[in-house]
Amino acid sequence: MIKETIGFIGLGNVGFNLAQNLLTNKKKLYIFDINFKKYLDFKKQNVYKCSDIKDISNNCSVIITCLPSPVSVKKVINSLLPYVKKNQLWIEMSTTDKNEMIKLSKLFIKRGGKVLEAPITGGEHRAKSGNISIFTAGNNDNFKRAMPILSKMGHNILYCGKLGNASILKIITNYLASLHLLGIGEALIVSKKHKIDLGLTYKAIKISSGNSFVNETETKVILGGSYDVGFTMDLANKDISLFNKLAKELNISVSLSKITNKKFKEAMKILGKRAFSTSIIKLLERDNNIKLRAKNFPKKLIDFDNKRKGIEVN
Repeated sequence: MIKETIGFIGLGNVGFNLAQNLLTNKKKLYIFDINFKKYLDFKKQNVYKCSDIKDISNNCSVIITCLPSPVSVKKVINSLLPYVKKNQLWIEMSTTDKNEMIKLSKLFIKRGGKVLEAPITGGEHRAKSGNISIFTAGNNDNFKRAMPILSKMGHNILYCGKLGNASILKIITNYLASLHLLGIGEALIVSKKHKIDLGLTYKAIKISSGNSFVNETETKVILGGSYDVGFTMDLANKDISLFNKLAKELNISVSLSKITNKKFKEAMKILGKRAFSTSIIKLLERDNNIKLRAKNFPKKLIDFDNKRKGIEVN
């Protein structure tokens, strides 16, 4: 097996946790972020703090990116292209635009590199524990090469075929999470107005056909009052807009996503782009003059499971 030297670009909330999981399993990691203050989070750890994109490329056989937007991905990869080495593997773990991903991949491959897209899903708390799910797409040999690395960061790892497929599926699942969040909010409001305890409501939904990942995670911090999911309003808006773009590309009618997009845009204007995405429920609370709270619900989501072995989902 090739002994890979791994570089990581993008050390935000999720990127930091993914990098930490690699550090738990590797002796050394090369890191880069445009905000050098992020390096302080890796104090006393065995990392090489790269000064620029060229520095990280010169030292690494594998480069992982985890960035906040398609614009950020494009900027980083365009800066990286002049320094791409033969067989250098780029693993893209951001939530990005499918067409832009394919375009950048072709440019990277033309320079002699290899590409695997691998967006993650499951929340910041699972990124921290190393139990996040990962969608992958690209050449199957690249997937096999990346699997030992991905398995250190995630648990359920799904190979989705050709480049672009993983990005599409990630956008679809993020859209569904936002859609269900709005539904959960309205359901809690109705339950509260009918004087049903919201702790009981949570349990009822959890064992019913109405349950979802959103209910089992985001509902908890709504009822706990913090709304802290580590995911912000601007990112939710970006993902819903990307979903609408995918639909528009093939002239698909998606009325619910347009309503969802409108709701989140309104919430971002009122609450701010860096408000937690779950804060959209505050607007429902305001409109109905109630607070959605229940006893014994957490302020912060924590995955209490130990790191589970990364496996390919068949």
